[in-house]
This record gives sequence, C-alpha cells and structure tokens, in this order.
Amino acid sequence: MTRSPRSRTSAVFAATALLACATPLLGAASANATTAGGCQSATVQYRIVDADGRPVGADWTSQGGFHQWDSAPGTVEVRLAPGQTVGDGCKYPVSLAEYTTEGSNWYTSGRQTLVDHATVYLTAADVADTDSGKHTWQKLTVKTPDCYGQIDLYGDDIIYDGKTEDGHGPAPYQPDNVVTPYHLIAAWNGGDKPCTPDQPDSPTPTPSESTPDTPSTPPTSQPPAQETTPPATPSTPSTATTPPTTPDVPPMESTPPATPTPSPSDSTPPLAETGSSAPVGLIAGGAAAVIALGAGAIYTTRRTRRS
Repeated sequence: MTRSPRSRTSAVFAATALLACATPLLGAASANATTAGGCQSATVQYRIVDADGRPVGADWTSQGGFHQWDSAPGTVEVRLAPGQTVGDGCKYPVSLAEYTTEGSNWYTSGRQTLVDHATVYLTAADVADTDSGKHTWQKLTVKTPDCYGQIDLYGDDIIYDGKTEDGHGPAPYQPDNVVTPYHLIAAWNGGDKPCTPDQPDSPTPTPSESTPDTPSTPPTSQPPAQETTPPATPSTPSTATTPPTTPDVPPMESTPPATPTPSPSDSTPPLAETGSSAPVGLIAGGAAAVIALGAGAIYTTRRTRRS
C-alpha cells in the first residue's frame, strides 16, 4: 500500500519535533558558564625618590633582593613595566611596609614589628610608555625608621602584622623562617642602634630609702651558688638565604562593584548557564509537550497506514 501525502507529512513532523526537543536538552547538559576577559600577572618597576621627587640612586628597575640602605627609602615610586598589555578593570595592589627589627639585616632581624604601611593599585594607566617623562607615577611613603629596621615592597594589599582578621597576615620572623610578606618584590634593611622602648625615668633613692648593709658573707645555711653554663649560640643563621623576591604581581582576585549589583532580570546572562539558575524546568516542560505532540502524530500516521 502506498503511503499517502498526509502520512508522510505526519511522520516528518513527528521526527522534526523529536529532534527539536532533544537539541536544547543536550546543549543544556553540556554547556558551562563562561565569563569574558581575564587578568594575568604583571611586572612591576620601582625607584626610590627624595622629598622633591628626584630619583635616589638607580632609576627604574625590577631587580629584587635585599639591600642595605645608606639612608632608609621613605618614598618609592611604582609603575608597570613597558611592553605589557593590561586589560581594562585589572588592578594590581603594591604595598610598602616598614618594620622595626632586632638587627640590621635579615639574619639578625629576629621578630619584626609593623610600624607603617601604604598600598596603591596599579592599572593599565600605570604601564610605562614612550611618553613616560610626562607621567605622574604612584608613590608609596612610610615612616623612616630611626633604629634597626626593614622596609618591604610587595605585590598584594595584605597587612602582615601578625593579626588574624581579614586583610592581615603573619608578621615576618627570621628564627622561625616566617618569610612574609608574600609576593615580595624587594626589601631594604639597616640601622645602627637597637629599637628599645622608652623606659620611664626611675627616681634616685634618697639616703633614708637606701637598702641597709648586708653581711659580706652569706649565711651558713645558704648553699653556695652553682655556676651555670649559658646555652650555646648557633654559629650559623637558621635560614640559609634571604626570602625569595619576584617583580611579577598577581591581579586582585575581585574588585568590589562601584554600584549595586543589578538584579538578574536587568543583567546580561553568561554565554551559557547550567544549574539552578538555568531555565532547565521550562525547557523540560516544553520538551515534554513537543514529545507528546510528536507521539500523537506518529500514532495517527500508523492508524492511517492500517486503514
């Protein structure tokens, strides 16, 4: 028996309906949310300037390491090295921190105590170019230590002062090899005297307040003092080298929005979504209706062929 045009049309309609319903479901199952753009690490350059903004010593550099200061660097200018492509919205935190220490270099620095801290955020506007002579670069300024101290230039906005709340981290401590700050770019240390806290002046006792004379020999009941040997002092520092440095600074993980976040109805969705935010329920309902319609068409086609 030859199929009628009506039966062929019904069959084609049913197959098309099934294909149309399966395609969005397969796409919804395999799609992943995507976001546009992305920020990569960037290389920082720095230089030390005086109170008038004139460079002190070497000009722009990315050289790391620890440097002994002739005079403590109170102000440091920073920028992003030339030849880099920095996307719009990418930010790179750079901080300068000053610590008092127990010695004039890393190996004798002991426990460090934060005194001052400053942070700037570099963007695409801070990339060096051919017209850099007319550019005003961002500056970091901290207090100048007047005793043993260390100044760290590093690539994040964490305050390494030993506190535990958000935005803080462990303070540097050489004997325990606590090599903070992280993302250290360069460091300077020095000083010529210990950082001792101010001691209040103690009153000089008057003759009436003086201690009475004591016997020159101890009582017979008191045992003689035993000689004690002081603990041996390590001949080598606990850390073989100074902490590592790098001029490459990671971008901020997230930037707080300047304006309130728009509601889902006002925002542009990602290129593809899955999960609870995707309209899988609506797709499934529509697919079920199309499947039912296709099944009915197939049933009608078979009835027509039998008749």
